[in-house]
Amino acid sequence: MPRVVGIDHIVIRVSDFKKSKAFYDKLLDFLGFKPMERYADAAGWTTGKTRFWIGEADAEGKKHKHRIGNIGFHHYAFELRSRADVDALGAFVKELGAKIVDPPGEYYDDYYAVFFLDPDGLKLEGMKYGERACKRAAEKRRKPARRRRRK
Repeated sequence: MPRVVGIDHIVIRVSDFKKSKAFYDKLLDFLGFKPMERYADAAGWTTGKTRFWIGEADAEGKKHKHRIGNIGFHHYAFELRSRADVDALGAFVKELGAKIVDPPGEYYDDYYAVFFLDPDGLKLEGMKYGERACKRAAEKRRKPARRRRRK
């Protein structure tokens, strides 16, 4: 039986290709992606494992602005190495001029994230899950086990 081993890529449609390409060039470079193929109306970036593509929406698509809550795309989350990376991304997207929907913070138990919008209002997220649990487990492994005294 087939099994998924990962998500290879996502393609999102944008209303202004030039504006979105400039935004994603900066954002994805900051996140460690490298440019791939470029076309007149599409561009892709890769980390070597994950690929992210944008393509210009057609005339009909441009008539309908994205609204979170509609059927379809809600948000895309980039898993980051650490909470410090989430903080750095929050500062970067603020400097980039992106609208920050929810600033870097704890949103669920041991789930640290920042949420922001691209030029079309598509919601993006930088997140780190489980960092505190990993640190606790590492500390536990470093501490020598306490031996019970026999009486």
